[in-house]
Amino acid sequence: MRLAGAAVRRIWTVELRPQPGGCALICVRCHAHTPLPAALARSAALEHLACHARGDALPAHLRTCQCHTQGCPWHPRHRGCAGPVRLALTRDRGGRVWRLADACGACAAATGDTAVVPDTLLAALPPTTPPPPAAREPRRPGGEERRRVREMLTYLATALPRSASPAARLLALQCALRADADGLVRMPAGLLRGMRLRGRSEVWDELVEGHWLRAPDLRSAPVRVQVLDYAVRDQAPGRAARRRAAHWALSPCPLDVRRDTPSTTRLVALALAAQLSPGTAHTADMEELGRLCGHTPHQTAELLDRLVATGRLAFWRQGGDLGEVTWALAGQASGGVRDLLG
Repeated sequence: MRLAGAAVRRIWTVELRPQPGGCALICVRCHAHTPLPAALARSAALEHLACHARGDALPAHLRTCQCHTQGCPWHPRHRGCAGPVRLALTRDRGGRVWRLADACGACAAATGDTAVVPDTLLAALPPTTPPPPAAREPRRPGGEERRRVREMLTYLATALPRSASPAARLLALQCALRADADGLVRMPAGLLRGMRLRGRSEVWDELVEGHWLRAPDLRSAPVRVQVLDYAVRDQAPGRAARRRAAHWALSPCPLDVRRDTPSTTRLVALALAAQLSPGTAHTADMEELGRLCGHTPHQTAELLDRLVATGRLAFWRQGGDLGEVTWALAGQASGGVRDLLG
């Protein structure tokens, strides 16, 4: 029986230790020592951590920021703990060590190579009895799709190699949202043409070399893909909801851009659209925005300028000690924007 108020340790760490013929997965918590082929090591590490998190489930009101309880050793100093406590996935030592831990939003954002893990990737099976109608939040058009895309972009920022191009990230997003429980995806030729990825083998090669999926036969129609990331296979809810999110990501209203727009610009527009919040002016963290898109802050700034020049954004500006970006959609800015910009 757990005593009320007692601190519960929710930190799981695995190491991928090289050895002849591959590597060994070593878990500090359960003392596992599992030989693995190098190509499957990262996905196996993420799945192992996910199993621990699901097996050690804890009510939200009992969860605490583990970074704070450890004395905040994982990040530079910041203004203090703030925000909801969520699971944060951290890649360390170039991907040889992976850590999953409860952390507040402020600590997760301040920790390098860290992404908040979407609840949809670790959630247990949904309850058989649906909640009463009064407990359900009203569904806004695109709201669930936006949230699911935002969570998957956040996860992929850590799961994919840091060198992955924007085109590879957009392709991985579609594969992740469309995969079935076995990690199998069918990518129609029309979808790939619409994404300007039909026949672009170099984009697929990036994900193959990152051991995220198996090399598909690009001559087939549709292209059949095997995703190797086990965390992607264990998503909730079902495929229908995820396919709606994948479709929304192709035309992320109200920041849809032309299909012939370069992938760099399309990805930053999608990342902004996924973070939309009520109101005229919206905010995002410049470093986090760049991490989601695989850009440096300087490249992100240039792309935001491009969205203003093409009429998709009314304005954007960066200010504050934490690198916060404020922006507004074209057509939504009013006279109050001049006051906001000072």
